[in-house]
Amino acid sequence: MNTTDVERAVLEAARAARNAQPVLARLHRDTKDEVLLAMAEALVSSADRIVAANAEDLAAADAAGMEAGLRDRLALDAVRVAKIAGQLRDAAALPDPIGEVIRGSVLRNGLELREVRVPLGVIGMVYEARPNVTVDAAGLALKSGNAVVLRGGSAALHSNTALIAVLRDVLAAHDLPRDLIVGIDEHGREGVNVLMRARGLVDVLIPRGGAGLIRHVLENSTVPVIETGTGNTHIYLDAGADAEQAVDIIVNAKTQRIGVCNALETLLVHAVEAESLLPRIGTALARADVTLHADDRAAAALKSTDAQVLPASEEDWETEYLSLDLAVKVVDDLDQALDHIRTYSTGHTESILTRDLGHQQRFLAEVDSAVVMANASTRFSDGGEFGFGAEIGISTQKLHARGPMGLPEMTAAKWVVVGQGHVRP
Repeated sequence: MNTTDVERAVLEAARAARNAQPVLARLHRDTKDEVLLAMAEALVSSADRIVAANAEDLAAADAAGMEAGLRDRLALDAVRVAKIAGQLRDAAALPDPIGEVIRGSVLRNGLELREVRVPLGVIGMVYEARPNVTVDAAGLALKSGNAVVLRGGSAALHSNTALIAVLRDVLAAHDLPRDLIVGIDEHGREGVNVLMRARGLVDVLIPRGGAGLIRHVLENSTVPVIETGTGNTHIYLDAGADAEQAVDIIVNAKTQRIGVCNALETLLVHAVEAESLLPRIGTALARADVTLHADDRAAAALKSTDAQVLPASEEDWETEYLSLDLAVKVVDDLDQALDHIRTYSTGHTESILTRDLGHQQRFLAEVDSAVVMANASTRFSDGGEFGFGAEIGISTQKLHARGPMGLPEMTAAKWVVVGQGHVRP
């Protein structure tokens, strides 16, 4: 297919989604929830077909030497398919944001004003090797009254094709347009370039993936973009922190799932804890096969452990590993920790482990990231964990949406004005 054919196909797909979207404005919440629940059931009943399609993608990934973290995000089995279906059920249980009155008043002249939530319209999603995003985005878009154009990358082509087919079949079975959910994976990178220029057909573009993908979309899109960021996430271990909690939290944040944006990538340790607590943490991480990229002081404290320790470079402080690697640095105090985070954070998620309430309050106030935590694993920085049903991404920008993006973040607002023959004097 040449460039002209790709452009025509992608624009036709976007136009079809735009033409289908107004149908959702007429749907009652009960109907949307019924469709979401039917989609969940269809995914579970089609699990064998979906997993078989995913196996084709995994075989290609293995042949290409895909990194472990990316492969983990790509992989599906029956358990993961069931979990993805569960996200749709969770979304169905959430309140419908459409029509919610954000604020309102009656002016002195009797004119009634209401600001209400409305769909964005057509959402374009560009992401990499994340089949779960295909379903999360489609489900949240449906619930919030949006059509969606999905480009999930060549690495997940077979998986996404199977998932989208299941979801579109459910739409058709409920007399809804199939084109409320459209996939354009088969059109490759040129398809993304066309999607980025489809202003007027696509209302907003959300890139979700590595830094290169996000930067490419931000720099080249004429469609408005909501930026989701890479996760160079930090935990600062303060002096006097609860030792048992600290070990458990750090191991969980690094190893519970390595290929996700809220996994821990840099551990900052107060000098007081370097010799006492850091060796315990290193031993626990060694059991999970984590390689530590340590500065000189951290490396000296870790000599007594079985941990694999490599000297840290400047690049390590900037890296989102998405693997069993962790950067470790010893700092003298909270000020040094905050300075390091300001310098290297991508603005995603940071956490402090402390018993000092003053330090906790200062950390939560001064760290300028989308999510800040105290005495908790960074793995909780997730729309599903926050009770949003799922998320379409974690926004690290400061306009429109910030942090995990659930249903309200997939809406805009409009003003509804009701008069009784009012004219302006």
